[in-house]
Parts: sequence; C-alpha cells; structure tokens
Amino acid sequence: MRVLSGMRPTGRLHLGHYFGVIKNWVELQEGHETFFMVADWHALTTAYKKSEEIPKNVEEMLIDWIALGIDPNKSVIFQQSKVKEHAELFLIFSMITPKSWLEWNPTYKDTKYNILKLVDLDLMFKGGLRDHVKTFVAKLPYKVEDFEALEEHLLDNITEALIHALFEGYLDKEILKELNVSKRDFYDTDTYGFLGYPVLQAVDILIYKAEAVPVGEDQLPHVELSREIARRFNGLYGDTFPEPQALLTETPRLPGTDGRKMSKSYNNAIYFADTEEEVRKKVMSFFTDPQKLRKGDPGRPHLCPVFFYHKFLTYPYRLEEIENDCKSGKLGCVDCKRLMLEGLENLLKPLRERREEIYKNKRNLPDIIESGTKKAREIAIKTMEEVRQKLKVG
Repeated sequence: MRVLSGMRPTGRLHLGHYFGVIKNWVELQEGHETFFMVADWHALTTAYKKSEEIPKNVEEMLIDWIALGIDPNKSVIFQQSKVKEHAELFLIFSMITPKSWLEWNPTYKDTKYNILKLVDLDLMFKGGLRDHVKTFVAKLPYKVEDFEALEEHLLDNITEALIHALFEGYLDKEILKELNVSKRDFYDTDTYGFLGYPVLQAVDILIYKAEAVPVGEDQLPHVELSREIARRFNGLYGDTFPEPQALLTETPRLPGTDGRKMSKSYNNAIYFADTEEEVRKKVMSFFTDPQKLRKGDPGRPHLCPVFFYHKFLTYPYRLEEIENDCKSGKLGCVDCKRLMLEGLENLLKPLRERREEIYKNKRNLPDIIESGTKKAREIAIKTMEEVRQKLKVG
C-alpha cells in the first residue's frame, strides 16, 4: 500500500512530533511503500514573511527525521517545492473546487484563530450570544427543520461577523489592545493560499495516487476533501485518481512544561536537539497537580502532566507504584520529576547521539533529498501527463 504524509518545516522537532507523528511513520515504513514530504510550500501559508528561515528549518527537520528512524533506504523523502508538478495540479484543482468546500472546512477557522490567539474571544462571543440566538430561532415565522443545526450555523456566522467588526473598529478597541493583535495581523492571515491550502494538500496526496494517509482525528476533514476532489475530477474527466483512505492514528496530546499542549509557539517544548542539562531544567520546571503543594499531600496523578509522561516512559510495574505513592502522598513532585527524567533520558540519549552524528555529516542531506525528490517527481510527471490527456489542455 502506498502511504503519503508530510510535515511543514518549522525547525527542530520536539517530543510532541515524535509521539504524535514520527513514531507512527517509522512503523509504517516497515510494511508499506512510504512517501514523506517536506512541505515547504505549505510553510509559506503562515510564514511567507519569514521565507528566509525555511531552508534552515528544512535542514533541522530532516536531521530529526533521520535520527528518529525515518530511513531514506526504506522511504521516499522528498521536498515539495522541488516537484513543480504540484503547482500545476494545484492550479487545475483550484478551478474545480467550490469555494464553499474550503470555507466549510472546520480546520480553516480553527487554525486561523489559533494563530491569532482568538480562540478565547470566539468562545466568549458564542457564550454571550447563545441564549439570544435560541430565542431568535424560536420566534422565526418559518418552519425550522433542525433547530440545533440552525442555531450553531447562526452562532458561527454572527461570531465571525463580530470578530471582523472588532478589527474594523466597530466594537470596543480595548479588546484589541488586550489581545495584542492588529488589524493588519488579522487580514494578513486571510490569504488565498491560507484558504486554499487544503487543495494543495489534496494535490500532495493525489499526484502520487496514495492509497492511505496517516492522520489524527482532527485532520480527517482534509482527507475527506481530497476524496471529494478526486471524485469531482474523476466525474468530470474520467477515472484518474484513487480515493485515499485515512489511516486513523492515535495522536496523544502531549503536554508541555506549562501543562498546555506541547508547542514551539508556547515555548514549552522539549526538543531532540536539547542538551541533557537543558532537558533536566525543563523537566524540573514542569507544572504538576496544583493541589499537591508539598510531599505528604495526596496527589491526583490523572491530572498531572508529569504522570502523563510516566505512562509512556516508565515500566508498567513501576508505573502502578508511582501512581499509588503519589495518591498517598509518599512520593513528592520533585522526586516524581526525577523519575520521569530518568525514563526520558533513556529515550533521548541514543536519539541525541544519533542526531549529533547526522549533524556532523549533514553535507549528505542534499543528496538524500535529491534522490527522494527524483523518485517522487517521476511519479508526479506521469500523473500530470495523464491529467493533461484527460483535460485535453496543455
């Protein structure tokens, strides 16, 4: 089975990338034909003002990929921007993809609001409007087929209109000051490329006629859109593209040092490039159960980010002991972190050594990318010849 996945080059990888994505890729390459794409064009959707950083980020990401087990002898590792056929098929797919498919994509607004840190504002507006919308819908002089769906539709649209109104200066300007987001920031994110990046994702999958795409549950809409675009093209011009299947994978929400999801933007991540001392400092700064203030206080392991890591890093027989000792107060948070650090270093030390070795020989990376890109492009060229023949254009 041909499997394709990719990642935007945003720099060094952290533990969240490994447990959420890379670990699964390493397993997939053992039994499938795997293609792993450096999605540098996708990086431009949000980082187009910092394009000079992308080459260095590509290098850092490749070093981590290979150190973590992505094998160039088992998988095709290639760079998106070096396969120009992606751009041609993106143009063609853009012509046949209804704009509404992209606007209805649930991750479009979610991604935008996360980048601009507008999620809490969105929730605040919805919370304040919900009862008013319910009352409005109940008084409509028309037959309503689905009250709940209509209410959510109105809530989404009114909230979005209010956020636009805020940036246009029609609402309290103090809110903008608190958010520390400017009108320019808001509209600079609203690009054609940002709206259309799911179409480019569909190209990435379909141009190689991939049969499966490993994704977490939050990415399912993107795979479904790829299937829709494949069906639409096939219906218009004849069977050309297989409909890719989603390989649903468990992607644990790995907490960072502050308890939030591990993310570069939150400055709470543990990187594979971190030194042993840097990792130690980060682990010892981890948030724990806020009600367990000192050793002797009973803890709540299920709410503690440190215990979450023990589930991945600690031997099962020891895990139960740690859980019970935490609950009874016998185990303090400092000692619990030291135990977690021990398990984490067992994972990181060989990877860190492997990473350093690859870094010393990074002059080989262009050859790896060149070789993989050549294999990928051979397939892409063949697909585009078929597409042009079906279109009767080009």
